[in-house]
Parts: sequence; structure tokens; C-alpha cells
Amino acid sequence: MTLLDGARASRGRPLPVVRYRDVLRVPYAAQLLGGSLIGRLPTGMAPLAILLSADHGAEDGPSAGLLAAVYLVANAIGGPLSARLVDHYGPRRVLPVGAVLSSTAFLALAAGPAEIWWAVAALTAAGAARPPLDAALRTLWGVRGMMPSPAHQRVALALDSGTQELIYIVGPMLVATIAATMSASWALVATAAVGALGTVLFVSTPVSRAHHGFRSQSAQPDWLGPIRSARLRVLYAAMACVGVTIGALTPLAVDAADRFDASELSGGLPAALSCGAVFGGLAYGARAWRGSTASHLIVLSVVFAVGWIPLTVAGSPTTALSAAAIPGLAMAPLLGAGFVTTSALAPPGHTTEAHALLVAFLDIGCAIGTAAAGVTHAQALLPAGAAAAALILATTRHRNPAFPHALPPMPDPEAKKEPIL
Repeated sequence: MTLLDGARASRGRPLPVVRYRDVLRVPYAAQLLGGSLIGRLPTGMAPLAILLSADHGAEDGPSAGLLAAVYLVANAIGGPLSARLVDHYGPRRVLPVGAVLSSTAFLALAAGPAEIWWAVAALTAAGAARPPLDAALRTLWGVRGMMPSPAHQRVALALDSGTQELIYIVGPMLVATIAATMSASWALVATAAVGALGTVLFVSTPVSRAHHGFRSQSAQPDWLGPIRSARLRVLYAAMACVGVTIGALTPLAVDAADRFDASELSGGLPAALSCGAVFGGLAYGARAWRGSTASHLIVLSVVFAVGWIPLTVAGSPTTALSAAAIPGLAMAPLLGAGFVTTSALAPPGHTTEAHALLVAFLDIGCAIGTAAAGVTHAQALLPAGAAAAALILATTRHRNPAFPHALPPMPDPEAKKEPIL
């Protein structure tokens, strides 16, 4: 159960049963999801493609790692800005422009001079212009007339949170295969191509074409947008802590590979986490759960934190791989609950931006976690980030009278949706 239908369940009424097939039967839902996933593949492809392309130019290993960070930081900054444009002008007018700019930047990196300044400029443009397909998808899920009911929207968001982990499984595999059979430069070309292809599939749907954005009645623009919401600020802070945990895994996986003398763990542990997340996310959305989404966020944060303990005490490579999948079972449901909460609490006309900010705070947390784990090599960062998220959510719920239900159900989720037609 989620925030969108928490009030109804709390009165003891049975929730409607909605399956994934019911969501995918909604006109153009499958194309939107498929186009979004394909268009988001550069998120999983670009970091590895950048690292492997180090031998394309003069960059050394550390410089290549910094270049990958440039792309991620630029994406975290540019994503909310692009999402605000999507909210105002609609996805069809904004997303293709971002896809063209981002893909062109990747092509420029692949074919341009082997100079560090050129790589920084290209990756800054590629990251900042990357179209926020994930945020746009979650906005369209909630547009009036798209999903037949709030229950359909809940299941759609859970489907998105589960399947998005495929990006981090398929993306690196594509890059590794292309780089091995052709070259790292061709991997960058493929990154540009799939981003553009996914965006075309997404914006070619009648749903995207019919959504023209939201025009505020106020003469003064709301520059703060979703940040003005105290409840969303709490959620963003919690998600940043979750990001610390996720980001810490990458350097700690390299440490585990060295400790166990098993090189496969450096990529295997993040892949195992993503595999667990796929199963966990799909299981979470397959049924309606009791309790409010606020309760789900707290419980899932605790489970996510506790789930890392087996990995911290693993004594062999096999045990470590198996243990890494355990927290993944809670990760996708936790993110899915965050998506539902964001959809319900986003100010009218700022839904895409609200979702993009959620992703940006996750990315910021990931960057902090990666840097902290790379310096300290402390496995305690894995459960600590998620535990901090649970503490933030639980403390806010307990102490602040303005949050009597801590991110409570909205009284009328249909009332704030932008019409599709």
C-alpha cells in the first residue's frame, strides 16, 4: 500500500487489485516505460565507457575516474533544471533537445581531440543536457487520464523502480561487450545512440505529445519549486543518506575484490545489489501492503540498513555475492515508496522537477558515499547511510506536530493532477 491509497485503506476498505499486466495494458504505458529505460541506459553505460576510453586519449586512471564524476555531477545539476522546463513546456518540446545535445556531446568525446579540457567540456554538456526521462515518466504516470486509478499509478511506479535497476546491469554489459569487440570509442557512440533512440520512443507516444506542460496563474515564478515543501525536504534528505550507502558500495567492492583476491567482486557486488533490487521492486508492487507510505519508508530504510550486515561479515567471495543481493530486495521498494511520495507531495506544475530533485539528491549522496568509502574504506558506511535515512524519517514523524502522519496521504490525489488533454 502507498501514500496514494493510504487514507482509503486506513478506513478498512479493501484496495483494488492491480497487476503489472493491467498497467502494461494501459495505452502506450509499455512504450513509455520501454522508451524511458532505453533512453536511460546512458546512465549505466557512460561511467564505464568513460573509464574504458582512458586509453583513447591522454587521461590516466585517476583522471578518467574524475571525468566519470564530472558527468554524474553535471547530470545531478542539469536534471532538475531540464525537468523544470519539461513541467513548463511539456516533454515533447524539451526532451528531444536534451537528447540531441547529450548525444552530440558523447560523439564529440569519441571523435574529438585527446585533451583533458575537451573531455571535461564534452562530459559536462552530456551530463547537464541528459533528458530527465525518469522524472518525465513518473509525471506522466500521474497525469489525469493516463492511469485509470491511483492503484494503477502505485503499481506503475513500483514497476519503474524495479525495472530501472536493469539499466545498471545491461548498461555496463553492453559497454564491456562493445569495447571488447570494437573499441571504447564505439562504446561512447553506442551510449549516444541508445539515449537518442529511447527519447524518440518516449516522445512519439500520444501521451507525451498531448502533455503541453503547466502554466502557473501566478505572475511571479516560484524559483524554489519543490524545495519549498518541508515534507519533500525531509524526503530529499533521507534519500541523500540512502545514496551514501549506494555510492559507498563501489569502492568497497573493489576493496572486497582485493581482500578476497577475487577480481569479479568489483563488478559483481553492485550487479548482485541490482539483481536483488529487480526482484524486490517487482515483489513490492505485485500486491498492496498494509500501512501508509510513510511507514513503508521508515520500515524499508531500516530493512535496507540491516540488510547490509551480512555483507560486512562475509567470509568468502561466494558469501559476499549472495549477501550483496539482500539489501537490494529493500532498495527498489524504498525508492518506489519515495517516488509515490514525491508524486503526491509535488506542488502543481512541478512534478517532473520534484522527481528530478529526488534523483539529484540520491546522486549527491552517492558521490559523498563513494568519496567517503574511497578515503576511509569503512564498511560501516553501508548500513550507516540507510540507518540515517530511517532516523530522519522517524524523528520527523515523532517530533514535528506539522507532520502528524509523516508524509501523510493526500486528501484527493486526483485533484492536483494536470489534465492530459
